[in-house]
Amino acid sequence: MTASSPTITVVGAGLAGSEAALAAARLGVRVRLHEMRPVKMTPAHRTGNFAELVCSTSLGGEGEMQAKGLLQAELRSVGGAIVGAADQSRVPAGNALAVDRDEFSARVTGAVREHPLIEVVPGEVEAVPDGIAVIATGPLTSDALAADLMRLTGSERLSFYDAAAPVIAFESINLDVAWRAGRYEQSADYINCPLTKEEYLRFFGALEQARAHTPHDWEKLEFFEGCMPIEEIARRGVDTPRFGPMSPKGLDDPRTGRWPYAVAQLRQEDREGRMWSLVGFQTGLKWGDQKAVVQLIPGLENAEIVRYGVMHRNTYLNAPEVLDSTLQLRADGQKFVAGVLAGTEGYLESAATGWLAGTNAARLALGLAPLTPPAESMLGGLTRYLASANPKGFQPMNVNWALVPELPAPEPGPSGKVRKLGKREKRPPMFRRGLAAFMAWAGEEAGLSVTPPAVPQPEEDALPVLR
Repeated sequence: MTASSPTITVVGAGLAGSEAALAAARLGVRVRLHEMRPVKMTPAHRTGNFAELVCSTSLGGEGEMQAKGLLQAELRSVGGAIVGAADQSRVPAGNALAVDRDEFSARVTGAVREHPLIEVVPGEVEAVPDGIAVIATGPLTSDALAADLMRLTGSERLSFYDAAAPVIAFESINLDVAWRAGRYEQSADYINCPLTKEEYLRFFGALEQARAHTPHDWEKLEFFEGCMPIEEIARRGVDTPRFGPMSPKGLDDPRTGRWPYAVAQLRQEDREGRMWSLVGFQTGLKWGDQKAVVQLIPGLENAEIVRYGVMHRNTYLNAPEVLDSTLQLRADGQKFVAGVLAGTEGYLESAATGWLAGTNAARLALGLAPLTPPAESMLGGLTRYLASANPKGFQPMNVNWALVPELPAPEPGPSGKVRKLGKREKRPPMFRRGLAAFMAWAGEEAGLSVTPPAVPQPEEDALPVLR
């Protein structure tokens, strides 16, 4: 490769940045990779290695029942570096892909440093680089770089110790109990779950007893009033939630014709209406307790939570306002964003968006058009969501089955009714459909080398704890 070969810049050598650099180099493009550690450390990291895992060591559940399993398979099919390093450094973890923390990071660091087309440049980057670049600086992006991104995009940076609300799969909401309506007969943009006094007091008691996430020492819990966690609201008194986010005013229950004692509202999260978030239910509760509390709300007794509420410091862009599904900034098509900064949640999601951003940046450097994976694939579903989600109160998203289209409805039975498919019936064919679509796209449209991956099939299909 000659010195005249095209060059791109990647900022950040976490999971997203390392994957982006290796994906671009694999296409024959030179990469200048900037990483500020160990010259400047963050409060969360302890080494100067690339792709250092600072919390969990799990990259999510495996197999055809798992949304993360599909994303893993997609990345394996195109030789993704992060999932490859994870496979080589895995440790026993039931049906999850978990790794030896130090071995995993060492493998990624070695792959990056040993690649002849990647130049590692130590030190902090304080401004968006010129030319084609991937910005993958994660949730602890420096103030200077974040400010320059704000200038470039014209949007607000979200950087504080925030709390996000749980997001529910629409198909798991019981519409025999809940109903669609707006307050005072306004447009029916919300799903409303009514609570009687007895149900509300039971819910409130569980909320009081639920365990909260314990933050790292470097996480200072400073909340904005408009982003107050529901458990913090409850500390102000038993009636505070129902005079706040759970107010029933203007909502006539069609079964009684009256306002309920309290109401939990859900707002549509995506264009297709497959995901709905609980309005005003930002929370930092532990996930097991969070699920138990949510399922005490009538209409959500069988709720499938596709994104749990989280509470931590986060720096990210309002993706629906500034990003295309190719992960290009709309304000500057030469700039790509990946990982947490792009609005993803989770190690695997960071790596996957890093792979796409690095691939697309390399394509642009080679004079080719950036691409978006198909909607049936998990990566395509995720990046399409980032580009088209409701920008109001946007929060980072992890992969889940609601990101991809449902299977066609079965034919009606003799009675004329359409039988609803269960998870075990529909997820394996959705997995196979998504992987086939991704591999066909990667091989035929993107022109990449594709290898059908082996798909682990755990004996148990219990859903793992996701990062």
